[in-house]
Amino acid sequence: MRIAIKRIYDPAADDDGYRALVDRIWPRGVAKQDAALDAWYKQLAPSTELRRWFGHDPARWDAFCTRYRAELDQADAESIDELKARAADTGVTLLFAARDTEYNNAVVLRRYLEDTA
Repeated sequence: MRIAIKRIYDPAADDDGYRALVDRIWPRGVAKQDAALDAWYKQLAPSTELRRWFGHDPARWDAFCTRYRAELDQADAESIDELKARAADTGVTLLFAARDTEYNNAVVLRRYLEDTA
């Protein structure tokens, strides 16, 4: 299973595999035709309420991880299974727009997919 994470603003690479945007809101300044996406999994993104509460505040990281994982437990199982299957097959790159590459939802989603594989 290969799951990478990458900012959507970074150029696509040949080794990205299946490119999946995992944000609820379309990233600013990115044209859909230029995004090189295979899919947009907005249904797996944190809820609007959770995203706003977190605000990329590192002090809230642990609580965000716990709350987001609880949301993922209730999320669309078919989408989660599809990402796991693609990660095992061609590899997956989870794309996100946040500037913070350490504290963002893609980091949590990757761990979740790996932990539940």
